[in-house]
Amino acid sequence: MAKAPVLTPQAEDFPRWYQDLINKAELADNGPVRGTMVIRPYGYGLWERMQQEMDARIKKAGAQNAYFPMFIPQSYLTKEAEHVEGFAPELAVVTHGGGKQLEEPVVVRPTSETIINEYFSKWVQSHRDLPLLINQWANVVRWELRPRVFLRTTEFLWQEGHTAHATYEDARDYASMIHTQVYGDFMTNVLGIDVVLGRKTAKERFAGAINTLTLEGMMGDGKALQMGTSHELGQNFAKAFNTTYQLQGAEREYVWQTSWGVSTRMVGGLIMSHGDDNGLRVPPRLAAVQAVVLAIKGDDAVIAKVREIGARLEAVGIRVVVDDRTDTPFGRRAVDWELKGVPLRIEVGPRDLENNTAMLARRIPGGKEPVSIDALAELLPGILEEDQALLLRQSRERREARTVDVKTLDEAVEAAATGWGRISWADLGPEGEAKLAEQGVTVRCIVAADGSVPQADDQDGNIAIVARAY
Repeated sequence: MAKAPVLTPQAEDFPRWYQDLINKAELADNGPVRGTMVIRPYGYGLWERMQQEMDARIKKAGAQNAYFPMFIPQSYLTKEAEHVEGFAPELAVVTHGGGKQLEEPVVVRPTSETIINEYFSKWVQSHRDLPLLINQWANVVRWELRPRVFLRTTEFLWQEGHTAHATYEDARDYASMIHTQVYGDFMTNVLGIDVVLGRKTAKERFAGAINTLTLEGMMGDGKALQMGTSHELGQNFAKAFNTTYQLQGAEREYVWQTSWGVSTRMVGGLIMSHGDDNGLRVPPRLAAVQAVVLAIKGDDAVIAKVREIGARLEAVGIRVVVDDRTDTPFGRRAVDWELKGVPLRIEVGPRDLENNTAMLARRIPGGKEPVSIDALAELLPGILEEDQALLLRQSRERREARTVDVKTLDEAVEAAATGWGRISWADLGPEGEAKLAEQGVTVRCIVAADGSVPQADDQDGNIAIVARAY
């Protein structure tokens, strides 16, 4: 009888495969309250690496980290009508505290535009206070009707940036810079996901924004996942909270603002972009563990050698773990590391020591080969870069192969059954967008004919990317 697979095959049931992988790779568990999640150490290690990479890019963009309360007076949200209308179905509202009914209900933070603007209005007085560039790492709560671990949870972790500028042009350019140089660079060059950068339609725009820029990734089943967004808020929140600055004379002017964020949803995107039937495949630049050195047997010489190899690899900058738990069968340990997607496994047993070799298993392209132990420290950094490039190339090839040009709504729906469709926005328009939505197909973003991000929805030659989405 054939041995049952560790994971449900993707081709058989992609959602079940996703849930199997989260469980078997020990990434997360469902929390006790519907829609919440417990992120386990290995899964949180992925998020920590994402935080580190993103935080460095955000600081390079000039933003400073701060923290704002998670409880927001309900009256704050009502100040910007479109914003509160957009978030109303997702709000968690606290009405009692300390055994008493609160004088004013408070909302558990769904996003922080309102409370941050309350303080921006105090902190910004003159043009010398601008630009004001703030970021916070926090949790948010949005009451989710159809939760899925990492992708849509009632509580999730994220960063949210908020800025105030003297002019529309400065705010527009900053939102664009975050979109391309912070988010786009990270997702392409660290996550290894070939995201499409585009502009959201008016229907899909963030509540209270005048423009939303998005990064869309194609998952392994052909669906789209919104990986991050950067918003131009115009002066909508500035007017609601009277956030103004003094010009050279006595005249005051409303600031122009942006907000932008990415979340633990990126962990879900990582799984669905790179995972296969054997488990997760973690991009080497992201991986908290880039290589694991495994002792096949509990031989004293083998244990000493794997520890020596681990020290050598660590000395050349490789993030390495030595697995000398020989009281656990080698096969089980190898499968566990494969499920977790560690890019490289170096396996050492008594016979390998006789030949001064180790068996090198590469998770991303697959396959094993013997390698001289003395050559490992010099060889592995280059292999890690090769495998990083391979993941990005595979992501790009999948997107290109499963994206087709279409001319009608029926063709767009057909394309979205297995991938993405590209249709002229002039031919589709808001009316066509609404008809697609009735069939579960959404306009993920609008791009210019050359693939760049357009300055306006209605520019000649704009293309709508349509897909089914998570």
